[in-house]
Amino acid sequence: MNFRMITAAGLLLALAGCSTTTTSTPILPKIVSNPAQDRWEGQSAGRFFAAYGPPIADRDEGGNRIYTWRGGYKTITVTTKDGKKGGKRYLSCKADIVANQSYVIRSVRILGDQPGLTGSSYCAELLAPPEKAS
Repeated sequence: MNFRMITAAGLLLALAGCSTTTTSTPILPKIVSNPAQDRWEGQSAGRFFAAYGPPIADRDEGGNRIYTWRGGYKTITVTTKDGKKGGKRYLSCKADIVANQSYVIRSVRILGDQPGLTGSSYCAELLAPPEKAS
């Protein structure tokens, strides 16, 4: 009986020690960057919607308001390698904008994306364009 109690106490102490330790560096590195998240986190959702148009839907979840937004509609003409017109491509972006009760953006989750004009993400080009040098 005493052996079980000592073993159980030892296991509890070991588990408690594991849960209270912290590390200064993240265990998992950030795998994918989200330029739209980096650009808009902490900004007013009103400012976002004024710049890009109103959301198509919204819902409450865990004390936050989630706005589903779609926009950036653009038609581009694709040229072939020899310079001839190859057809049209239709671009758009869809995202969930998570805002707190103060209408401040907490996160931007990209739901629908396509290759952009200059990179791999049209949403990144649209929602987080590179700053112009002044």
